[in-house]
Amino acid sequence: MEPSEHLFRQESGRIVAALSRIFGLDNLALAEDVTQDVFCRALEVWKLRGVPHNPPAWLMKAARNRAIDVLRRERTARNLVPELGRLLNSEWTMVATVNDLFGAETIKDDQLRMMFSCCDRSLSEDAQVALTLRLQCGFTTAEIAGAFLSKNASIEKRIERGKKVLANSKRLFDFGDAELPARLSAVHRTLYLMFNEGYHGASREMPVRAELCNEAMRLAALLLENARVATPATHALCALMYLHAARLPARVDANGNLVPLARQDRALWNRTLIARGNELLDRSASGSELSEYHVEAAIASLHSGAATDDDTDWDRLLWLYDILIRIRPSPVIALNRAIAVAQRDGPESGIAAIGAIPASDQLASYPFLPAALGELELRAGRVERARNHFEAAAALARSPMERRFLELRVEAARGEPQR
Repeated sequence: MEPSEHLFRQESGRIVAALSRIFGLDNLALAEDVTQDVFCRALEVWKLRGVPHNPPAWLMKAARNRAIDVLRRERTARNLVPELGRLLNSEWTMVATVNDLFGAETIKDDQLRMMFSCCDRSLSEDAQVALTLRLQCGFTTAEIAGAFLSKNASIEKRIERGKKVLANSKRLFDFGDAELPARLSAVHRTLYLMFNEGYHGASREMPVRAELCNEAMRLAALLLENARVATPATHALCALMYLHAARLPARVDANGNLVPLARQDRALWNRTLIARGNELLDRSASGSELSEYHVEAAIASLHSGAATDDDTDWDRLLWLYDILIRIRPSPVIALNRAIAVAQRDGPESGIAAIGAIPASDQLASYPFLPAALGELELRAGRVERARNHFEAAAALARSPMERRFLELRVEAARGEPQR
């Protein structure tokens, strides 16, 4: 049995958070180096002895031991966190202190504090989110660039600037800080993008990465456990995740091909998750705040309540999309709205709505823009145009699974039997 990428991705955020609490944020590079050393050691040992029964516990123990080794070697050469310096500089108290800092509840708190530490207001929100996705969610540069529809080089610059700002913070964010509400927005967006990368992402290995969705839901649940950040928007974000996660069993067919919402077998949807999502959505209405997550969760709830695609209340859905675009203008949201227009008013209206999308050049490399046009042209009976759009979409596919899905649509436009 080989250790999964997900295991290292998930544990990376926990270990970096714990080590940053011990070493201080100004020694973030040291925390990252130790984390990498732990993973390399795990690969060596597990290759010889096999993966242990409890891999996360093994990794945490290894990280704790490496932290103690580093403290013994470098404690006089580095400035440690002020409130821990005395405890960590004494051999009598160092081991006990490190053991306490690697306790499950402490790490959970530190991971949440680390997310807020990454969201320093001197950084742009995009830089805050990119930094959090890298340090706490284990995202690669390419994955972050895909989430932002940006270039790798631009993302690297944001992350490096973010690390420099983070180093000046010295210690993890304190929940008593007056900046808490201002930073919560970026934390929400980070978890939203993380979930989306699992649900809609461009992984080369699989079309849906349920482990990323589950990790985003786990981290979001940490917010709900803390009264200071369990806001209506937090409840709405969690509701959105539950409602989308309910559809994961139907996202891929028996052959591993992506299945769009309209063609999904709704009997496979998880009704328990839908009920939990609707419950969280109801709780999110406790205040006067209306966030993008409220609206997206309402859209997801509307879909989950329809017995078939044709039974969807498209009038209400378009009303919700109009609200969503006012709250957060986005060409991707505008594209989804255009598809809803087509469902209600027909393919010609949908094509016109796509043509009217502002800043549509941001979707130049987004395969589901030509894919949507292909679907609408096919519905309108213009088969050759549909095929051209599907071929263009397949050329832009971000993964083999996306390409396979789009090639099947090319075959459909040619009238070839589906395989």
